[in-house]
Amino acid sequence: MTDRIWLSSYPEGVPADIDPDQYDSMVVMMEESFKKFADRSAYSFLGKEFSYRQVDELSQTFGVYLQSLGLVKGDRVAVMMPNVMQYPIAVMGIMRAGFTLVNVNPLYTARELEHQLKDSGAKAIVILENFAATLEKCLPNTPVKHVVLCAMGDQLGLLKGALVNYVVRNVKKMVPDFNLPQAVRFNAAMAKASNGNLKKLTLKPDDVAVLQYTGGTTGVSKGAVLLHRNLVANLLQSDAWFQPALKNIPASEQIISVCALPLYHIFAFTVNMMLSLRMGGKLVLIPNPRDFPAVLKELSKHKIHVFPAVNTLFNGLANHPDFNKVNWSSLLVSAGGGTAVQSAVAKIWFEKTGCAICEGYGLSETAPVATSNPITVTEYSGSIGIPISNTWLKLLDDEGQEVAPGQAGEIAIKGPQVMAGYWQRPDETAKVMTPDGYFKSGDVGVMDERGFFKIVDRKKDMILVSGFNVYPTELEDVVSQMPGIMECACVGVPDAKAGEAVKLVIVKKDPSLTEEQIRAFCKENLTGYKQPKLIEFRTELPKTPVGKILRRELRTK
Repeated sequence: MTDRIWLSSYPEGVPADIDPDQYDSMVVMMEESFKKFADRSAYSFLGKEFSYRQVDELSQTFGVYLQSLGLVKGDRVAVMMPNVMQYPIAVMGIMRAGFTLVNVNPLYTARELEHQLKDSGAKAIVILENFAATLEKCLPNTPVKHVVLCAMGDQLGLLKGALVNYVVRNVKKMVPDFNLPQAVRFNAAMAKASNGNLKKLTLKPDDVAVLQYTGGTTGVSKGAVLLHRNLVANLLQSDAWFQPALKNIPASEQIISVCALPLYHIFAFTVNMMLSLRMGGKLVLIPNPRDFPAVLKELSKHKIHVFPAVNTLFNGLANHPDFNKVNWSSLLVSAGGGTAVQSAVAKIWFEKTGCAICEGYGLSETAPVATSNPITVTEYSGSIGIPISNTWLKLLDDEGQEVAPGQAGEIAIKGPQVMAGYWQRPDETAKVMTPDGYFKSGDVGVMDERGFFKIVDRKKDMILVSGFNVYPTELEDVVSQMPGIMECACVGVPDAKAGEAVKLVIVKKDPSLTEEQIRAFCKENLTGYKQPKLIEFRTELPKTPVGKILRRELRTK
């Protein structure tokens, strides 16, 4: 698609293209911010503030420590932590020392962790002690030679740090027993390297910055190779996209963003951590987003401008009794991503905050943002928006040909944010990259006459009922609008008559809600073949740590 028809829908001031070559690497961008905003607060974590100057010094020290281990430029270093202060310090230290970051989900099992460490060839891992027992089970089978062990309170000072660690270990019992005699404690590593100097390495745009592993929903987890140029491009694209909203913040006021999404996930990594750093903002780190009372208590202490989240997080917070204890009047950006935002959730969020959820779309393979609704939206559209600056989208049929306007096809994405390929998997890379440089997403979408795209579903999640295509996202969006429903999800299950039948799983908000009422609602709002054959009630839906509903786990009881 040579004609970018969506450009006419760009808000005023958003450029068709940014300069992705503005910085040679993420490190150049980081160091510019450290210098420019040295005296500002960069992070707020468990009540303690960290300035840009401190983060500069701490990350440099950690880089010195890693270099002292004999690692060479390009070696992979894994990080397995939730949103604790050591995460940005470690990540920035890894990059500044010339190494490649491997983001690891802290909730991985030993089997999943072993696969990722072996596949990436990681020589070192920085891990929170809460997950050390998992590492112990698989460490001998991996190439990891160096383990840096963090504790929740490491960066909080002697007294507060000791108290936090005591509570985590002994009261909440969140640290299972482990035995890793070779591990070095984070604070000890920092002390050892405190007098050293970081060897400056010249990083180029095509050097590998991050291996971002895909969730494995389509098979074995693969590492998306994100170059420095990919991350720099997406950072500048996101920055440009947010400007129409952020320009309303007075110049004298610091931009404050909330990071409740896990930083190891590419959405939070780019749109929270790196974008906040680029803008000289302050990032409020939320270590456990599932603890809604604690999240809302923390948020009540801050004047919030930017809040990226997934549908389940928007929904859970908006329905919590403490929601109004937070002053949402300064909120200018509610960025929705990771999974589809439902209309009922968008409605309640807007009613309660006055800030519409701006839904975007992307993947690990696109660093991540590929499309977004204009940041100036005031109402829910059900669309994933339009391609952002420097980005092209087209829809392909099963033969790889572009479909006719108005037809559904697989979304293919081209732009400077698209990965270099899958780590050491040329076979898998060839399956997803077209000869003209588009990445095939595996998501099925349609485009309207203004260039707005709508996802009708993942190819693999589509349900085929008697030859009719049923898209779970559509059903879930309709059913979630029924009063009394907290959450819902649907999947296809084998059916002797129709090939597949629709199974609907519901979490009630109203305990008195009956199956009969739900069936009547579905009959009124959905055509025959889309109606659920099976309805099941659960107290919660299985989700990834990011909040995506695991549909595959709903196929069985």
